[in-house]
Amino acid sequence: MHLRSKKTCAFLVSGIISMLALSCSVQPERPTVSDAEEFVAAAEERLLDLWMSAGQAAWVQQNFISIDTNAMAASANAAVMAATTELATEAAQFNSIELPEALNRKLTLLKTSLAAVAPADPVLQQELAEILAGMEAAYGQGEYCTGDGCLDLPQMEGILAESRETDELLDAWSGWRSVSPALRHDYQRFVEIANAGAVELGFTDMGEMWRSSYDMEPDEFRAELERLWEQVRPLYESLHCLVRAELGEAYGTAVVDQAGLIPAHLLGNMWSQSWSNVYELVAPDEGGRGYDLTRQLERNDVNELEMVRFAEQFFSSLGFEPLPETFWERSLFIQPDDRDVVCHASAWSLDYEDDIRIKMCIRITGEDFVVVHHELGHNYYQRAYQHQDPLYRTSANDGFHEGIGDTVALSITPEYLVKIGLLNRVPADDGDIGLLLGQALDKIAFLPFGLLVDQWRWQVFSGEITPDRYNEAWWELRKQYQGVRSPLVRDETLFDPGAKYHVPANVPYTRYFLAHILQFQFHRALCAAAGNEGALHRCSVFESEDAGTLLGEMLEMGASQPWPEALEVIAGTRQMDATAILDYFAPLQAWLDEQNMDRQCGW
Repeated sequence: MHLRSKKTCAFLVSGIISMLALSCSVQPERPTVSDAEEFVAAAEERLLDLWMSAGQAAWVQQNFISIDTNAMAASANAAVMAATTELATEAAQFNSIELPEALNRKLTLLKTSLAAVAPADPVLQQELAEILAGMEAAYGQGEYCTGDGCLDLPQMEGILAESRETDELLDAWSGWRSVSPALRHDYQRFVEIANAGAVELGFTDMGEMWRSSYDMEPDEFRAELERLWEQVRPLYESLHCLVRAELGEAYGTAVVDQAGLIPAHLLGNMWSQSWSNVYELVAPDEGGRGYDLTRQLERNDVNELEMVRFAEQFFSSLGFEPLPETFWERSLFIQPDDRDVVCHASAWSLDYEDDIRIKMCIRITGEDFVVVHHELGHNYYQRAYQHQDPLYRTSANDGFHEGIGDTVALSITPEYLVKIGLLNRVPADDGDIGLLLGQALDKIAFLPFGLLVDQWRWQVFSGEITPDRYNEAWWELRKQYQGVRSPLVRDETLFDPGAKYHVPANVPYTRYFLAHILQFQFHRALCAAAGNEGALHRCSVFESEDAGTLLGEMLEMGASQPWPEALEVIAGTRQMDATAILDYFAPLQAWLDEQNMDRQCGW
């Protein structure tokens, strides 16, 4: 878009002889509200076409993997990034004028829609694109090779999950971190270029740009995250205390200091972000989880398509319209035998209206039964906001989308499974502690990691963490928030943050922390609407149209209003609240208090 211009002329008189000189220059007018409206309308139309083209290309690429489809998808995605970068840069021209709230909101959404924006200099744009592509490729191709052969990341993750031999665990843990040091120099250069791009858009650095997408002042949002963490920290510390003690029993207190930090390689996960894989080491003596959903699916001869039908039935019971026929015709449910596909579960909206799909190689397991419900949560959200303007066709903030999917999954309770015929009777509540402990090892253990990844990056972007302290500062945050330490000495020749995909791929991570908070807040509110009077962890909103009405009203808003408005619709409050987690896990907290009575907790 080109702004209107005006000519300004100066008349000059010099000496005894009057000489008239006309000097005319072209100066841009100050942009107007009307200019901004025209700009946004054109930008939305252009981006919607590019989004749809990129989505179609990505769908083909992930379902028919080849050199050609990879190139096709990369080209379409590059077009989206180039256009978004160009439009975000142009949007900065309206920073200095007063705009209506809705218009200003759209411009902010546009400027913060990419995780990194290069400066206007084409040379720097090309360099940034090459660095990002190179770091992501290096991560994806990373291997740990010894004289016995090479291991890729999934193989090393399997060792961390299954092995109980400390030497083998340590080798896999450190082996994967031998890949990331090569990324350190590129990451430093990436920060320099991306920060320069953020400054051109009117932000102080890239961290401020990320935080500006949350309808709060950036510093206020940072404080809000700490407030939420403080609400759940006591529960996390109780869980940490139990797990540390039980790991000490398994591996010896010489390995696991009973008053200190847990060695990161012993928690069953490459990044210690989920502790589910050590469940059998810390499980209560008095019982398991109450039921085995995988076994129930097998006993009832449930196939892959029927698992999706169960999930659709869940939403229909809340009053939502059935999925369109195109969903069933175009989705991928079963891994094909004749070609390679990307099996990672995902939910798609190809036309940003009714063409919604899931892509998933469904296994007949309890885990995938939950995942199917989660993915359909995304699809129903996508369809609900289809009537909104293009820039509003997303969730209220990036934590809402993941939070909605997980909220639905929380309603997969024994009571729900009985109603749909997968269990004959509701198990006695003596298995609830095992069930809640299993969930806590996944969801509660994740919270500090979900918070600290971006805490590290925001400090890197702002210069608080300088390049010569990348690794040291990373482990300081791991200690502070997680109570976890490296099992080996780490120095600044290494780059342990780069061992987590989201860092070299530049994917913001705070959304996952928010989703873990919001899902319980949503669940508590929907259970109240459904008239639940029992324990929160036993509540399912299945068959509650009152809960469905609340949920649907919030989903339809998309990003058209600040997220506190959307939260108020479903939860009756404009503030995120982690006390719903404490309510949900109250029986587990009481049990943990008993188990930890004679232990020294904290670190």
